Amino acid sequence: MSILVKCPTWIEPIRFFDPIFQKTPECYILNTRYQIPNTKYIMNLNDIKEISNFDSGRVAESIVLLPDQISDAIKQAKRFSIPSSYRKVDKVVVSGMGGSNLGARIIASAFKDVLSVPMMIEAGYVVPNYVDKKTLFILSSYSGSTEETISTYAEAKKRKAKIVVISSKNSNNRLWDLMRKERLSGFIFDPIANPSKQPRMALGYALFGMIAILEKGGLLKVGNKAKERVIAELKASGKKLDIGVLDNPAKRVALEASGRQVFLVGGDFLEGNLHALRNQFCENSKNIASYLVLPDMNHYALESLGNPLDNKDHLIFIFFKSALCGKEVQRRLELTRQVVEKNGIKIVEWSLKSKTKLGQAAEMLQAGSWITFYLAFLNGVDPVKIPWVDWFKEKLAEGR
Repeated sequence: MSILVKCPTWIEPIRFFDPIFQKTPECYILNTRYQIPNTKYIMNLNDIKEISNFDSGRVAESIVLLPDQISDAIKQAKRFSIPSSYRKVDKVVVSGMGGSNLGARIIASAFKDVLSVPMMIEAGYVVPNYVDKKTLFILSSYSGSTEETISTYAEAKKRKAKIVVISSKNSNNRLWDLMRKERLSGFIFDPIANPSKQPRMALGYALFGMIAILEKGGLLKVGNKAKERVIAELKASGKKLDIGVLDNPAKRVALEASGRQVFLVGGDFLEGNLHALRNQFCENSKNIASYLVLPDMNHYALESLGNPLDNKDHLIFIFFKSALCGKEVQRRLELTRQVVEKNGIKIVEWSLKSKTKLGQAAEMLQAGSWITFYLAFLNGVDPVKIPWVDWFKEKLAEGR
């Protein structure tokens, strides 16, 4: 993809030939230094050393290693099994919070037309009334210490649900301890391809670890060739988005989003991805974001665009186009884009290229990770740090 970038007033214009459009856009800023608005920071998105100095938690490495996470998850998942009785379920409920439920959300959306039973995500302390002995109840926590997730175990056990754990290997993992004590089935993976140690950057493990659980439960069949195709596609597309790439669409989208509230828009099978990307904008970029799902948004959101009157100065809509969405949804996306544009609000489009829904889910995950990574630097923040979340957890603990 390619985007024509208008120069904000705070950037000195330069000329750059765009090989995709075969012409020189009005302005490109990707190979120059510029000051980030309202901050002391001056950044060059192509300076690998400069970005590495900001990236204290090795987030970029985790993004680059997404295909390796998937390969490693597939390999490690061969080592665990679940009882044959777990195949006799009529629904799946995933208990997980924040980054630990993103893989499940992506699967529930991308595979809803092929999953043999409904799959729901419960992010909280409450076990829904419909959880029973025919429920595959998955406790998902990257750290293994998420209090909401752990708190649901006793009630799920009381209901005689078929319980499985997915978590990472670490010394403070309470879920792992519970798993061994209660003799629960599950997948404890060693996240060697996630040097950032952040759940939101370990989605290769989360996504394909969850797929492994569902496959072993007889609820989903993806197949080795499909998995290998995803890995190959990510390795190829990742080469176009890395830090050292000058003509980089992820950098350009980050630039367009800088200083604006982000709204993400896509078709219904991408809802899980939109949710995951919203989280990454919030935590990686420290940038407020939300998402709207087609076709549902057409029944309420369009009339909201006119107010406040300064929306056009503060909002950006990022549309994710997919040929795998039905023709009706594709038509709705185009008309929605026109409505947003007619309201004077900035838009950006990103076209997904993979031929499968799983491939596009992984593709969008990779692209979004890079976009939010670059936006972090435009916002003058370290993508790994989450100071307000840390403050909140500390204060929460003080009250107990």
